[in-house]
Amino acid sequence: MKRLIISSFLLALVFLAGKAENPKREFRGAWLHTVSQMHYSHRDADGNKAYLRGQLDKLQRAGCNAILWQVRPSADAFYPSKLEPWSRFLSGKAGVAPNPVWDPLQFMIDECHARGMELHAWLNPYRVTTSKSEVLPDNHIYYKHPERFLRYDDKMYFDPGLPENRQFIEKVITDIITRYDLDGIHFDDYFYPYPKSGVEFPDSASYAKYGNGMNRGDWRRHNVDLLIEEIHKIISKKKPWVVFGISPFGIWRNKKSDPRGSDTNGLQNYDALYADVLLWTEKGWVDYMLPQLYWELDHKAASTLILADWWSRYTNGRRMYYGQDVGRTMKARDIAPSTDKNQLAHKIRLTRENPNVHGNCWWPGYSVTENVGGIADSLATNFQSTIALVPTYPWISNKKPAKVTNLAVADNTLTWKAPKQKKKAFDAVKWVVYYFPKGTKVNLDNSSAIQCITWKPSAEIPADKLEGTWVVTSLSRVNEESDPVMIEL
Repeated sequence: MKRLIISSFLLALVFLAGKAENPKREFRGAWLHTVSQMHYSHRDADGNKAYLRGQLDKLQRAGCNAILWQVRPSADAFYPSKLEPWSRFLSGKAGVAPNPVWDPLQFMIDECHARGMELHAWLNPYRVTTSKSEVLPDNHIYYKHPERFLRYDDKMYFDPGLPENRQFIEKVITDIITRYDLDGIHFDDYFYPYPKSGVEFPDSASYAKYGNGMNRGDWRRHNVDLLIEEIHKIISKKKPWVVFGISPFGIWRNKKSDPRGSDTNGLQNYDALYADVLLWTEKGWVDYMLPQLYWELDHKAASTLILADWWSRYTNGRRMYYGQDVGRTMKARDIAPSTDKNQLAHKIRLTRENPNVHGNCWWPGYSVTENVGGIADSLATNFQSTIALVPTYPWISNKKPAKVTNLAVADNTLTWKAPKQKKKAFDAVKWVVYYFPKGTKVNLDNSSAIQCITWKPSAEIPADKLEGTWVVTSLSRVNEESDPVMIEL
């Protein structure tokens, strides 16, 4: 605890000294969930497109660079699928296509890329229904194989203990990464369901068949491990540049349960959800871990101050991003000696001052677009006021992409020729455009010089920036940056 007190004191000095320059590389995500949301089913296709464009515009203004959009909330789809029915949260009725038919996932990929953002498809692996009264559509796999599903706490789930269920979920992942130019696949904290007091998850039949004498808890964790490992293998084989990220509940284990655990007192991933998330980074099965640190810094049972330090020690060479709850962050006063009316600055500094942590993700993204507690204003004018590149993933590829050629200016537009793609992780697929006023030094580490990240080989030159040096670099599929190409105006 002494280490944390010293850390807080140093952070307070940073606050008093004023803001530091925002980093050039940082994950700045936003979760946009679709489960139980009425934003979509009450609108037609054009209305939904306008709504989503508005959400993305606001998140872009707030400096976000990655959208985690829920495309499979409950064994259904926000995209045309031959494996699972259309989501009721999109059309209003499960299994019914939107009218007119459109592809929301492809739309979101295109719109995110047009704004220089990544799109990570967020899927829930095991959940099938969200309430007791929910009726599944006739084309749901449940009616073909009802024996593969379990009811627990008024909801239905795939039985995680059955190999055929893992294979089906893996088939869904294979389908989506094969058909779409995604930047990432994302799972959140729902593995085995959150426990209901006094009610045991009813998997005795599958345990009797496949348990092989293992402790039931170990067997359940092994089932989830197998799914995560297989998804990693599928992505690595099909499209190795698609990153795989997990957003677990914020406590792995408490110290009273495990000496490696955190000094907290709350529900445990390992014991309650059967998610041994530390193993997944140790084995290299995931590319980023994004624990949900949704509590206040000084929360008595689960202090984010404690957990932020704890998680940073278990990156195992992978990227570590922190999930931040917008409401709690903006409503709680900062801890002394800071006099800030909210904890936003402190939480961001906890990530930026720790070399093992590489960014944040905001929950829910809708709270950012609604500017809850003034968060969008604070991000846009201060903490995310400059454009940031998403961190690299050097274990996938650390090779620089080829640089652009034929950089030219015509009619106040920069144009260049893109290098040829080779269907590799080091393909040049997007570009960073920098501007340096006349008489200033070219410094690509200066985040304020970044004008845009673009997926198309051109960029407009504003009327107030007709003199100076423009620089264009290529970014690979895993965000490695090429050598620069410059032009003087």
